[in-house]
Amino acid sequence: MNYRHAFHAGNFADCMKHALLVWLLRALARKPAAFRVLDTHAGIGRYDLASDEAQRTGEWQAGIGQLSGITDGPLAEYLELVRADGGYPGSPALAAALLRPQDRLALVELHEEDHATLRALFRRDPRVAVHRRDAFEAVRALTPFPEKRGLVLMDPPFEQPGEYERLTAAITEVSRRARGLVQAAWYPIKGRAPGRAFHTALAESGVRDVLAAELHLREPLDAARLNGCGLIVVNPPYGFEEAARAILAALRAALSAEEGAGWALTRIADE
Repeated sequence: MNYRHAFHAGNFADCMKHALLVWLLRALARKPAAFRVLDTHAGIGRYDLASDEAQRTGEWQAGIGQLSGITDGPLAEYLELVRADGGYPGSPALAAALLRPQDRLALVELHEEDHATLRALFRRDPRVAVHRRDAFEAVRALTPFPEKRGLVLMDPPFEQPGEYERLTAAITEVSRRARGLVQAAWYPIKGRAPGRAFHTALAESGVRDVLAAELHLREPLDAARLNGCGLIVVNPPYGFEEAARAILAALRAALSAEEGAGWALTRIADE
């Protein structure tokens, strides 16, 4: 409940997560049938990088600040949406920008003040519903979707013990309740062991068709630092693997020249 994403908006982890999210949403829109997006840790939706919070950490300068001049290549569509937003769009604003009239967006935020800000942001958009409830309770309550297709985005702050276990349980629950939904779940990379254990837990969960996309700014040797991040994708749409490789390579080239920087795309479970 103490986590406020305004301090971290636009950092390298946001750039990685959001560039891949934009591709996934575009892939869902290839078909005319309606889809729904559930964002379980929505935050306030849009961020001002000139705010006291953003300026205090300056994390955005090593993230979106390094990418803003790019106008072509695999990051172009994501960055075009950022420029059009006028601030830094979180996942709710990016998803809303890509919704069609028939699509729907469910946003979940437990923090009282952030929930109020989020609700105000989307108060005039009939396609968007804003909920104040626990993220993992919402996964059970709001799936399966009436549309039978869509995406569940889970992005916990990893400030409490047991987040990996809760995330594994939620991914498994969604797969059981709505097998065909695309899932995207973000996780931090500090040391090596937690991410490896997470992958093992998912491989043993019975969930099928699982990929892990990872971006490393440096070797994950100092567990006190955020050295990289990953995005688990369940049921990746056709073409995702090729697109993810290009996006991750472009991010690595633009964001880090440190020794040990790199990216990886790993299959955790087959279809």
